[in-house]
Amino acid sequence: MRPVPPELLDFIDRHQTFYVIGHKEPDGDCVGSQLALGSFLKRSGKGVALCSAGPFTRTEILPYESRFSPVVPDEKASERAAAIVLDCSSLGRIGDVAQTLPPVQIAFIDHHAAGEAKGEVVFIDDRAPAVTLMVLALIEAMGGKPTKDEAEYLLFGLCTDTGFFRHLDESSSETFLAASKLVAAGASPKRAFHLMNGGKSLFSRKLMGETLTRAEPRYDGALLVSYVTLEDQQRYGLASRDSDMLYQLLLSVAGCEAAMIIRQESETECTVGLRARERVDVGAIAASFGGGGHRLAAGLLLRGGLEEVREKLVAAFEPYLGGDS
Repeated sequence: MRPVPPELLDFIDRHQTFYVIGHKEPDGDCVGSQLALGSFLKRSGKGVALCSAGPFTRTEILPYESRFSPVVPDEKASERAAAIVLDCSSLGRIGDVAQTLPPVQIAFIDHHAAGEAKGEVVFIDDRAPAVTLMVLALIEAMGGKPTKDEAEYLLFGLCTDTGFFRHLDESSSETFLAASKLVAAGASPKRAFHLMNGGKSLFSRKLMGETLTRAEPRYDGALLVSYVTLEDQQRYGLASRDSDMLYQLLLSVAGCEAAMIIRQESETECTVGLRARERVDVGAIAASFGGGGHRLAAGLLLRGGLEEVREKLVAAFEPYLGGDS
């Protein structure tokens, strides 16, 4: 991982109040990073407002929704206020929060290579498996150590973005050393796993079953494609959305190199989740359509109906998987 830039430490020292902002449709890494950094800044005597446009549709982050404001609170405004944007590097990714953000200096902390970060300080490390590890490095660079609660937030985010360490390889010793520090500080891997995978509704399991049933092989099975319709979400509810486990099951199929789940958000718009094993850079594919993410996990929002979006995205895999689709 890259060292914390001195400019970021100076940025935090110079400002008194911080709007700690994450991307819209937050995940565990985003929420965990915000909660841990916000807590540490408060312990350091700073004013903090946690902001997120949501929606908090993932069951694992739903318990934290009340901790976040969908707008920048007026009462937090001050001449020494600044914003720290986590887990994305573009104001376009923070949703409606951007409309209420006053003209303050901004620092970006992100581990995605894609993006157009334009702030006073930019700390981007695409080698970091999660932003929570970058936040841990920042806490340590400021001479601190995470509390038990902060360690829990950080481990939760780390486990979320690494698929509970499934996506790590032999070059990941530094990540496991950091995880050891968090466990030593009081974080429980068992609690993190339950938060990620427990508490699901029966409806979510039924929807996952239907989504698996619809999976279609492309490129001789190297790509598996499925979808969730508007009718599905009306029948099962937004809280029934699933992510990691569904991709895990698809990628476990013999010969599968990548998986795509298309979720219809309206008649003319879809969100798409992409996951891969090794051969396919889904981050690059997502970026080509205005999305973002990592080499093995990415997502995007695309205008069009289900079938139109599916065929556009399937075609984008041709350079990696070749053959007939």
